[in-house]
Amino acid sequence: MLERAETSGEGDVDMRILIAAVGRARSGGAHDLYETYTGRLPWPTTLREIAAAKARSAKERIRREGEALVKTIPSGSVRVALDESGQNLSSNTFAKRIASWRDSGRPDLAFVLGGADGLAEEIIRSADLVLALGTMTWPHLLARAMVMEQLYRASAILSGHPYHRE
Repeated sequence: MLERAETSGEGDVDMRILIAAVGRARSGGAHDLYETYTGRLPWPTTLREIAAAKARSAKERIRREGEALVKTIPSGSVRVALDESGQNLSSNTFAKRIASWRDSGRPDLAFVLGGADGLAEEIIRSADLVLALGTMTWPHLLARAMVMEQLYRASAILSGHPYHRE
């Protein structure tokens, strides 16, 4: 497992973000975009990457990856599972959900991204939110960047910054 704490933007630290993901980010456009939005966030962000499981069946890969992902998530964290079966939220609704968690005393948010075969059912069932990034299929590294952009957008909405325009 690779763990990397990233420096984020200045400002009040009222949230802590964890990205728990299967696979290792390589250099390139999607990784650069992820880093750009991570740097803009006012919240500290940690990326914990686990290796894709080597197993003969997809079911076994999902199970092994799920076990490894669960171990990376601190107890008490809000769990957001990224899955195609999840809810499609507007950016404003997503920001309000984050504010609700923060205001209820749950400042640790863990975003969980599975491997090529998806997420373990246990992670989906135990999630506080199952979130979809639309109905299309996205590359996993691009999904990370999209999550980071939406987190930055949520922080802008919550602070009244003009980045998000309606």
